[in-house]
Parts: sequence; C-alpha cells; structure tokens
Amino acid sequence: MPESSPDAVPLEGGRMAAGVVRVGDTVHRPLSGSSDFMAALLGLLERQGFEGAPRHLGRTGGADVLSFLPGEVPARFGVWSDTQVQAAAALLRQMHDATRGSDLAGRCDVVCHHDPGPNNAVFQGGVPVAFIDFAEAAPGGRLEDVAYLAWTWSVASKQVLSLARQADQVRIIADAYGLEVAERQVLVDCILERQARNVRFWAEFKAGPATAPTTPEQLADRIEWSRREHAFVAAHREVFDRALA
Repeated sequence: MPESSPDAVPLEGGRMAAGVVRVGDTVHRPLSGSSDFMAALLGLLERQGFEGAPRHLGRTGGADVLSFLPGEVPARFGVWSDTQVQAAAALLRQMHDATRGSDLAGRCDVVCHHDPGPNNAVFQGGVPVAFIDFAEAAPGGRLEDVAYLAWTWSVASKQVLSLARQADQVRIIADAYGLEVAERQVLVDCILERQARNVRFWAEFKAGPATAPTTPEQLADRIEWSRREHAFVAAHREVFDRALA
C-alpha cells in the first residue's frame, strides 16, 4: 500500500479525503466506490484540454494514482480577494464546459465537482489554478456547483468580510462564470439549498457513525455551521439578490 512507502507524504485536502499520500510526483488515493467515475472524468477533462485537474495515471496497490499538482492548498476557508474568487469561478466554468454534452453528464447539464471550495483548490502565485478531490463528482446542474462555490469562497456569517462586500463577490462570481439572467435570479435560492443539503449530508454520517470520516463532535460542528450559514443568507437574501440583479 502507498501508505507504507518510506517516501509517502500524507496529504490533507478537503474534508473527506483519508489515506491520500504523495509519492514523488504522484498522489495515491485509496480505491473507493467513486474511483471508476473519477477516473473516467479525469480522462475526459484531459482529452478536452482542461488543465485545472490532476491526471489519472492508473492504479496500484489498491490505490488510484494521480499526477501531483504543485502549489498551495488552503487548510481552511478564509477571506479571498476579488481576483481569487473571479479566477475560481472562471475555472469552474471551464471544467463544466469540458463535461457538457458528454456521456458522463448523461441527461444532466454538466458533471459537477460538488465540493469546489477553496480547500479543494490548488493555488499558484496566490491564484486558484486547479481543483482536486473529485471523489464526490457526479452529473448535475451547474448551479449546484456555482452556489457551493459562492458560499464557501465569499459568504460567511462571521462577516470578517462585510455583508456588502460578500454580496459584491457573489456578483463577481456570477459574472466570471457567465450566469444567465434567469440563473442569477435564483442563485441565492441555490445557495440556501446547498447549505440545507450540507446539513443532511453530515447528519446522515451522524446517524451512521461507523462510516463517518470524522468524529461525532466534528460532525455536530459542521451541522451547526451549515445551519448558521443558512440562517445568515436567509436573513440577508435581499442584499445578495440586489447585488445579482
């Protein structure tokens, strides 16, 4: 197994990855039920010329082998500049466009990453240039990903960045991604839906702790955080809606 290699360096990215290690210029990720779809998706992105994702290089010792993308991966959510959120939204649009109309997208609009937060982004020179951790990727509607990106890159109830500036950044994301007018009109609803879905996602692990990727205490914290963020957006949705108009 890659974990037993003396050259293996544990990697921490996202909130779900476990047992992922770097071995030289490769990343070894334990096989899972999503491995086949992830491999097919990364292959599609490569063929389409999308450079903002690792390459799937094969399998060995019970692990998917991926190319290592040099750069910085933030350990936590934070406050990002307008330039950074603009680059993240543009990168997401490029990824979606590479999957549109594909067999993997099926009857859906695109293949969604489903967790395109800053903790799953590789930064080079302070700019997000790639997404990692495609284990949750699946066919979906593009607003699912845009809403999650807007929330996790620009919206926070703690308001380290003021409410007005958060709304400005959500508009920047919508502009950089290229949302249509009708999509902009429902983006806040989609953010609220993604926050509610996050509560359900972590609550299911709390109900079945044997499969949980973290401790019961951390699960409770993530549920409470998602509820708090949902309440914040719901209370101030008119501010976000005005910025998107």
